[in-house]
Amino acid sequence: MKTWNHTKVADFILLGLADSKEMRLILSMLFLLIYLITVLGNVGMILIIYLDVYLHTPMYFFLTHLSFLDLSYSTVITPKTLEILLTSSKHISFIGCFTQMFFFVLLAATECFLLSSMAYDRYVAICNPLHYPVVMSTRLCHALLMVSYVLGAMDSTINLLCMSQVQFCNSNVIHHFFCDLSPILSLSCSDTRDIEIVIFIFAGTTLIVSLVTLFVSYAYILSTILKINSSSGKKKAFSTCATHLLGVTVFYGTLIFTYLKPSKSYSLGKDQVASVFYTIVIPMLNPLIYSLRNKEVKNAFIRILQMKEGSR
Repeated sequence: MKTWNHTKVADFILLGLADSKEMRLILSMLFLLIYLITVLGNVGMILIIYLDVYLHTPMYFFLTHLSFLDLSYSTVITPKTLEILLTSSKHISFIGCFTQMFFFVLLAATECFLLSSMAYDRYVAICNPLHYPVVMSTRLCHALLMVSYVLGAMDSTINLLCMSQVQFCNSNVIHHFFCDLSPILSLSCSDTRDIEIVIFIFAGTTLIVSLVTLFVSYAYILSTILKINSSSGKKKAFSTCATHLLGVTVFYGTLIFTYLKPSKSYSLGKDQVASVFYTIVIPMLNPLIYSLRNKEVKNAFIRILQMKEGSR
């Protein structure tokens, strides 16, 4: 905090994604539509799972919190992005910028660990179906969720402490549409190599630990599925984890592309496209993936509608 008190930068300027007025208008309308679908989809998913007792299972318990995380970190980024696109104000306060960065890292890191917990849930469901109700107890589900949030909070706190040591002297123009680590570090007038190493280690550890859990879980899942004799049995077993695997692939692909590299290799165009995808698009896609490809969610939605019709 002492470093922050001596910085010459009072606020930052987010350049956004486009310079022309026409392109800003097009992007603002597109992002507004995506954000509305994101809010509707994730809130709808949470409500459907809450209202339908048949979905009160470990898988949908984790899916509820996945929807909450997607909604939250989209809300951390998208409204400010829309403000930049729709108005001439591109300023964000120093505290506001670092607050946005803190919550984004918190929510994204938590989602990494939550996806690992969901993979473990699918592993138990497919590889040990008879013991599933015992293994995936309410206590274990809450413990896995708590660990995910705690590890996410640790990751974001360490990032914030590292960034508090960075000095900003003259330039305050962030070549990005939100306060992300790499473009902020590129503004520093001090040596940031040690800070980059620490951030890289913790970001890498978060991704590696969660990815190892995912790979091990799905290795056992694939091995179990291949041992099933009937083709219908294989299809049914694979369908229970296919949507989760699709969501994981999209989420981790963009994160690895963006963050597991030094800040000096930051590419404005490529990194902004990847950032738009995982901050704005993926939170919209997840509820669509998990609902459109899931018969249980569709049936729950129909049951809720029938209950409302019957109560009239």
